[in-house]
Amino acid sequence: MRYSTSISRRCLMAAAGLAMGLAAVLPARAQDTIKVGILHSLSGTMAISETTLKDVMLMLIEEQNKKGGLLGKKLEAVVVDPASNWPLFAEKARELITKEKVAAVFGCWTSVSRKSVLPVFKELNNILFYPVQYEGEESERNVFYTGAAPNQQAIPAVDYLAKEEKVQRWVLAGTDYVYPRTTNKILEAYLKSKGVKQEDIMINYTPFGHSDWQTIVADIKKFGSAGKKTAVVSTINGDANVPFYKELGNQGISAKDIPVVAFSVGEEELAGIDTKPLLGHLAAWNYFESIKTPANAEFIAKWKAFTKNPKRVTNDPMEAHVIGFAMWVKAVEKVKSTDPDKVIDALPGIEAPNLTGGISKMLPNHHITKPVFIGEVRGDGQFDVVWKTEGLVPGDAWSKELDGSKDLVGDWVTHKCGNWNTKTNKCGS
Repeated sequence: MRYSTSISRRCLMAAAGLAMGLAAVLPARAQDTIKVGILHSLSGTMAISETTLKDVMLMLIEEQNKKGGLLGKKLEAVVVDPASNWPLFAEKARELITKEKVAAVFGCWTSVSRKSVLPVFKELNNILFYPVQYEGEESERNVFYTGAAPNQQAIPAVDYLAKEEKVQRWVLAGTDYVYPRTTNKILEAYLKSKGVKQEDIMINYTPFGHSDWQTIVADIKKFGSAGKKTAVVSTINGDANVPFYKELGNQGISAKDIPVVAFSVGEEELAGIDTKPLLGHLAAWNYFESIKTPANAEFIAKWKAFTKNPKRVTNDPMEAHVIGFAMWVKAVEKVKSTDPDKVIDALPGIEAPNLTGGISKMLPNHHITKPVFIGEVRGDGQFDVVWKTEGLVPGDAWSKELDGSKDLVGDWVTHKCGNWNTKTNKCGS
């Protein structure tokens, strides 16, 4: 009896030791990777735009791993699908941070999705890299905005139309959510400051996924028949763009008659659709696939090889992820840690090359410097650049056109504040 008891005790001790050993080994193995969250809609109305951003992040992570990873560890992509459902974005963000323990998240497209996740990133103190043009009026400690602010897209586009196309009447057409409404508020104030009268501004909003454009396009056509050169400034997002441009063609509205400049239509949205109704229409971005530089040629070749599809196109928000990811890697290497507080403090001042020439820099307001291009739609779904800025434009977090914003700056370096008032020298709420 004593013999068997002794054996049993030894077995129990051995088993306990094995369990403790496994417990010690398993967390260590889990920590051998650095997890990176990818938060983009892979289904729903925004999948047409966001799926490719998931794919480019997978490519960037694979490339970084081939270079040896980061801090001696492999990067692991954690992909979730918020399905174009704005509250679900917040749930998926929380899952990425609390359950998956990601070091940073690259994601969102619409401003309503970004605003949905913002409280989660602030509460849990994680980092979001946001790669899409947006309305400005925001500078948050936990967000880095690598897409265009209004002064890097919307304002230059209007200036181009007024100067080069001699436009006098303006249709501000957008999807009904935060980005188009705020951008159009800024543009309306800007146009009026340039002497445009209220009767020469038409504003229209439609829901996500809107498909019946017959009446609206007829209204645009009528508005443009007053004897003044008219243009449409489009903040229409997602798959609603396809029937919108088709209806323009159905009603015989050409780019010569009423040009459309779009802020959310790029190469990805044009891929695989009939571009005849769009010929000559415009888009304002900070990147076009057609721009010839060695860096862009190399990127395009890598993209086609990674996707195993020679027809896959590149676009502006993809480049924003390229720049943001490079900046995040540099900041992590600089502080030798993925700790959010250390990385957030290290990012301002970090530089990374963009794909069209020049070096982008992360500013104290968590926006970056970017070139601005106006492109004309070609028959092959690409763009011919018809105008560009001389250099890179620093992103303004707060619009100079709005009374409540013109005295504000984002400054997370000196003032540690996203809405520092330069007149009162105080931080807002």
